[in-house]
Amino acid sequence: MFLNKNPHPKKRITTALLLAAGTGSRLFPMTQKSPKCLTFVNETSILERLIKSLKQNGFKRLVVVTGHLEDCIRNFLETRAGNIKIEYVFSPLYKTTNNIYSLWMARKIINEPFVLIESDLVFDPFLLTDMLYPDRIAIARMKPWLNGSTVTINPSNMVDAFHSDAKKNSKQTRYKTVNIYSLSVSSWHRVIKKLDQYILAGRVNDYYEAVFRQMVAEKLLSFQAVFFDQKPWYEIDTIEDLAYAEKLFPARISKPLSVYGIEPNRLEDTDRYARKHYANGTLYA
Repeated sequence: MFLNKNPHPKKRITTALLLAAGTGSRLFPMTQKSPKCLTFVNETSILERLIKSLKQNGFKRLVVVTGHLEDCIRNFLETRAGNIKIEYVFSPLYKTTNNIYSLWMARKIINEPFVLIESDLVFDPFLLTDMLYPDRIAIARMKPWLNGSTVTINPSNMVDAFHSDAKKNSKQTRYKTVNIYSLSVSSWHRVIKKLDQYILAGRVNDYYEAVFRQMVAEKLLSFQAVFFDQKPWYEIDTIEDLAYAEKLFPARISKPLSVYGIEPNRLEDTDRYARKHYANGTLYA
């Protein structure tokens, strides 16, 4: 991982924002009666893993944007929060909007630096360490089978552009976004203004990366890169993703378990569907 000479010049962030309003349609029928963040990865749900990571890294406040089956999330966190203060924002249009709208819904409840996290991520708690300071972005080195949003960085490891996909013929090295960001108060206020413009224009089905992309291009937003290559992480969208995540984050018991109909000796076969793979002993999403 690239580090500056003074990597932690500011006060540590102790607030997290979790976007957990979506229906998790690609994991249906598993998400029919339980929100995506309560999906179990072996013995532990995604949300419980996140709470443990936040506790381990000294977080004191968690704001959760809810929607689909929000009562399940509230009931779960009642007994898991510990000393973390939990607050909720309900997104009434969760069925017909994307994560840009969820982020916009949090504009009035947060007025301090915070870490933005998606609710479908599992990751080693150690990876949050360098994200606890403002205006940072979690990224990973790009692999041929990965797709989705990418960024390019300058020699100072600052993001110079967001890209909607990974072009193999690009002259610049591109890095996969992990969907974890940290924002300072000043950056957050600028983001809110841009979010207002998008929502007013009816762009409620965009990803919030569209806002970040435009703001970075306009020099209104700046992110320092934090590399997530040294420890495991995974983004879970499909059952095939879940099968790979369970292989990456094994259960405490040693007995092989089938993963939602996929037997352990056939997990490798899911690669052609999930577009995920092992690289140097670590699996990236």
